[in-house]
Amino acid sequence: MSGFRGGYGGGFGGGNQMQNLMRQAQKMQEEMKKAQEELDETFVTGTAGGGLVKVTMNAKKTVTEINIDPNAVDTEDITMLEDLLIAALNDGYKQADEVYAQKMGAFGGLGI
Repeated sequence: MSGFRGGYGGGFGGGNQMQNLMRQAQKMQEEMKKAQEELDETFVTGTAGGGLVKVTMNAKKTVTEINIDPNAVDTEDITMLEDLLIAALNDGYKQADEVYAQKMGAFGGLGI
């Protein structure tokens, strides 16, 4: 026979390769955690009506502040104010999505 050995002779390079994979996985996990923390600390402001309505949120889309200019309030037309709020929120969400994609894109969707 031509030198066939039973079992898995040689395997995957022994324990070193496994240790390297574990280190890489741990490093990626730490980088993901850091990126998640940055998302909590990165804020965007969505605006509407030329700045009459502003919505501030972090990159995880947690709204932290809403500012409404008194000129945006017309008691005869509350629908306009509601539309401005929706537009400002959607603008903020779009910006938050862009920040999220920048920070988390390197992880290929892991941890979502």
